[in-house]
This record gives sequence, structure tokens and C-alpha cells, in this order.
Amino acid sequence: MAVKLVIVVLLALVVVSLFQALFVMLKGGDGTTRMSKFLGRRLAFSVAVMALLLVLLATGVITPHPRPY
Repeated sequence: MAVKLVIVVLLALVVVSLFQALFVMLKGGDGTTRMSKFLGRRLAFSVAVMALLLVLLATGVITPHPRPY
């Protein structure tokens, strides 16, 4: 259950950083460094989620659903 919570928190951080970059973009001005920082964080969180899922699948902590056919 803790693994699912970690994945949900990481996905929530992806969405939060995406909206932070959106607000910086809509605000205008010279916020390109801040926006790229937020988008970089989003990328890092997405990579962390994918790496965590791959490690959990490889170790057998989570199992995928069987194929329907």
C-alpha cells in the first residue's frame, strides 16, 4: 500500500510542477528560467515514476494484469 502512495504522490508532484510552469508562462515577463526549472522537475518526477514502476515490476512487488487473450 505504501508503494501505491509513493506513486500517487510522485504523479501529483508531476501535475503540480506542470501547473506551476503554466502560471509562470501566463504571468509573462522574464520567467523562462523559472519555467524551465519547473518543467525540469516535472521531467525528473516522471522519470522517477517510470523507474520505480520498472523496479517494482522486476522485483515482483507489483504484478501486471494478465493479457486478455
